[in-house]
Amino acid sequence: MALFDVYDVSRSKVSQVDVRDEIFAAPIKKHLFHDVVRMQMANRRSGTASTKGRSDVSGGGKKPWRQKGTGRARSGSSRSPVWRGGGIVFGPVPHSYAYAVPKKVRKLALCSALSLKRKENKVLIVDKLELPEIKTTLLVKMLEQLGVHSVLIVEQENSNLEKSARNVPHVKVVRPEGLNVYDVLLHENLLITQSCLESIQGRLTV
Repeated sequence: MALFDVYDVSRSKVSQVDVRDEIFAAPIKKHLFHDVVRMQMANRRSGTASTKGRSDVSGGGKKPWRQKGTGRARSGSSRSPVWRGGGIVFGPVPHSYAYAVPKKVRKLALCSALSLKRKENKVLIVDKLELPEIKTTLLVKMLEQLGVHSVLIVEQENSNLEKSARNVPHVKVVRPEGLNVYDVLLHENLLITQSCLESIQGRLTV
C-alpha cells in the first residue's frame, strides 16, 4: 500500500488515501498498451463501407448481342465488371472489425497505464468536483486552479461536469467503469475523485 495526497479544487492538501501497489505501482508493460489500444481502435471502426457486386447491380438481364458473328468480343451481361456501370469485383462489404483480448490482459494493461501516470507524477486525487451549473468557463477556471491542461477526469455521474467539459479541448470526463487504457495514455494528466478511486481499485482487484 502507498499513500496519495488528496486535494481540494484550490489545490490545497486536505488528507491522504491508501492506494494498492498492484494498481498504481505495477510493472509497466508497454507491449500490452499496443495490444489493448489496437483492440479499442478496431472496435470503434464502423465497418459500413459497401459496394455492389455484379449480382447486386440492376439491369443486365439480356445478352447485349449474339455470341458469334458480330466481330465483337463475346459478352453475356452489361453489368459485367469490365463494363461502365457494372458490378465491383471483391469490393468492401459491411462487416465488424471488433475482436477481444483476454480480460486479464486488459486489466494488466490498465494497471500499467495507471502506474505509468503515477511514476510521471501525473495523477491527481481530489476530494470532490462540484459545479453549480453547466458552464464551461467554471470548469476551465477549476482546472487552472488545479494546474492541469490535458486531463482525463474520472468522476461518478455528474451531469454538470460532463456537459461543461464537452467544448474544452484535451479534456474528457469518464465514469469509473469507463476508464480505459487509450484515454489514460491520450491525456497528459489523470484527475480522479476520491470516491472513484475506491471504485477503480475495487474493479481492478476482483
